[in-house]
Amino acid sequence: MRIVVALGGNALLKRGEPMTAEAQHTNVRIAALALADLARNHQIIVAHGNGPQVGLMALHAASFAPENPWPLDVLGAETEGMIGYLIEQELMNALPPGTDCATLLTRVEVDPKDPAFDQPTKPIGPVYSAEEAKLVRAEHRWSMVEEAKGGLRRVVPSPLPVAILNIAPIRLLVDAGVCVICAGGGGIPVMRGRDGKMEGIEAVIDKDRTAALLAQTLMADILLMLTDVEAVFRDWGGPDQTAIADISPDELAEISFAAGSMGPKITAAGDFVRAGGGMAGIGRLQDARAIVEGRAGTRVRIAHGASETRLSGRETVTLP
Repeated sequence: MRIVVALGGNALLKRGEPMTAEAQHTNVRIAALALADLARNHQIIVAHGNGPQVGLMALHAASFAPENPWPLDVLGAETEGMIGYLIEQELMNALPPGTDCATLLTRVEVDPKDPAFDQPTKPIGPVYSAEEAKLVRAEHRWSMVEEAKGGLRRVVPSPLPVAILNIAPIRLLVDAGVCVICAGGGGIPVMRGRDGKMEGIEAVIDKDRTAALLAQTLMADILLMLTDVEAVFRDWGGPDQTAIADISPDELAEISFAAGSMGPKITAAGDFVRAGGGMAGIGRLQDARAIVEGRAGTRVRIAHGASETRLSGRETVTLP
């Protein structure tokens, strides 16, 4: 089967860990082993988050030249190259000799009139204590949001992806059997200016929404969103907290989720499945194969609980 895998930034850099090159490399190596396990039986296309990393680079850039900060589209491109390189190297080490893998910087078009620009929701960077958040908020005039597990993070606009501008070379490589790493961090955000030319924009596109668009365009069988929680939960953090195993997009849409964390995954899952995708899975990185095989995580599909046959980008398959 053809599977688009969206790796969460927090799956690549665990909450509370120092944002060091060593920690990042260790976690990418773990992620690559899980991906390689899938790639032995399926064709995978890998997207990834960059929230912690792009926030860290923004801090580094601000400390070097606070009066002239680097824009988020450039920082997004930097993190896409950095994380893509790490994933590609470790994935190539874990896969059988002769496997082809390629990392592509991916520009993604957004609408300059998207209402998200007036309401930042996408968390990036480290988690701050209340005292730390007060200082950085005053210094940088950032919008902040409280994390479910405590602390605060910076939030930036997260407009919807309109089009993946590099989709033609991505499709060529995928159809040639290459394991492609692309659309990192949701892609590099660009918009069309008044002169019709593309220009970078100050935003971070949600990688799950872009991954859903990528999966739809490539006619993937499964959209697999991997993070650091085992499943989607009803009443998260409450007395009736319950993991959801199988559910339809319409049933899932009736449940409320946080806009900056699980919310985009829920919307991405619904978009992909309603557009004709076979299944969207959400769960832990280490459960990747088990989610695909229906033994872990949350599976979103139209006819949940029953086998479903659909035409993939390569062949007819039956989903578990």
